[in-house]
Amino acid sequence: MRLHPGETEATGWRVVTVLDAVQRLRKASPDVSGRPQVIAIDGRGGAGKTTLAERLRKVVPGSAIVHTDDIAWNHAYFDWGAVLVENILRPLHRGEAVNFRPDAWITHGRPGSITIPAGADVVWVEGTGIIRAELAPWLDASVWMQGDLDEQERLLVLRDGDSPEQREHVASWLLEELPFLRRERPWARATMIVAGPPHLDHDPDTELVVAPPTEP
Repeated sequence: MRLHPGETEATGWRVVTVLDAVQRLRKASPDVSGRPQVIAIDGRGGAGKTTLAERLRKVVPGSAIVHTDDIAWNHAYFDWGAVLVENILRPLHRGEAVNFRPDAWITHGRPGSITIPAGADVVWVEGTGIIRAELAPWLDASVWMQGDLDEQERLLVLRDGDSPEQREHVASWLLEELPFLRRERPWARATMIVAGPPHLDHDPDTELVVAPPTEP
């Protein structure tokens, strides 16, 4: 398996139900009360973060998803941690609803806002770079999606295309992604490792392929 430089390959992979995975993540912070649990889902492009977040959301009625791509939209690839904390994570920790229009949305005329109703049980925050040291105090549990980079890149091309503009975007992204992940080592911080894409036979509708956290 070709992994990020410095990434430890997970071992002990096994198939579990999506419900079991959710229960394990929620038990990672059993003392949370008066606010939603905040659970991060990290991995590189093509790993399947958005799909996983939606599958987990369906298991917890009343949960919500935040996409860091919405925070980073026309802002920066990775320099959005403080924006996320002040406008989403801090209100969630106070048990408040969220209704946030990033500055870039206003500047570029993007309609709508990032909304999370009060009373959500879990908020899943998905996106590359969400598991990082500066956000650790705000996250109750986390998932790192580990998979072969060649396969993830193939899926990324299928999703976003392979135009000259897209290749330029990917090259620019990698210039920031690789050193960022090498520094933050999200696979070593994660509560659970999920295979993305999976490499064991399983029911894609009801099961996940998971492994224990890797050693730092």
